[in-house]
Amino acid sequence: MRIISGFLKGKKINYLRNTITRPLKDNVKENIFNIIQHSSFIDVKIKSANVLDLFSGIGSFGIECISRDAKKVTFVERDFNAIKTLKENLIKHSIIKKVSLLNSEIERAIDNCKKEKFNIFFFDPPFVINNIEKYLYLIKKNKMYKKKHIVIIHREKKTEDNLNEFLKTIKIKKYGRSKIIFGFFI
Repeated sequence: MRIISGFLKGKKINYLRNTITRPLKDNVKENIFNIIQHSSFIDVKIKSANVLDLFSGIGSFGIECISRDAKKVTFVERDFNAIKTLKENLIKHSIIKKVSLLNSEIERAIDNCKKEKFNIFFFDPPFVINNIEKYLYLIKKNKMYKKKHIVIIHREKKTEDNLNEFLKTIKIKKYGRSKIIFGFFI
């Protein structure tokens, strides 16, 4: 795995080889960032953004945001081995000062940072997790989003989530087994 663009372009990211985590593939990550940067329907800039990376795993998405000059990234991950690898990546690339790292369940992490406002939300839950709506509800209830924001959700292509109560979906892209949903809170 590698960092695609920005001041860390080309640097490698350590990742886990196990059946629990599913790293965001480089080509999918590159397409997500191309859509964020070049689509007319997204009015959020990565530069100076405050990013909430939920189910962050080894931090591939958030590290890419930092490399592209995001102001701050809050990583949320509960798996001990993933957090360990994420910390190694942050230290290895000397970017630990631009992050907040929460090793906890998503609900507790949202409660801990509910006074913050974010521009970019990235959800990358394990495909077996069915009910991500509860996390969207908590973020919306606490108004944790800035006026200009984007929600990006990485799901298994066959997953049917009921997001309409919380999000206005503006684009869905499919890549192999994955689908990426772009939207914003309504």
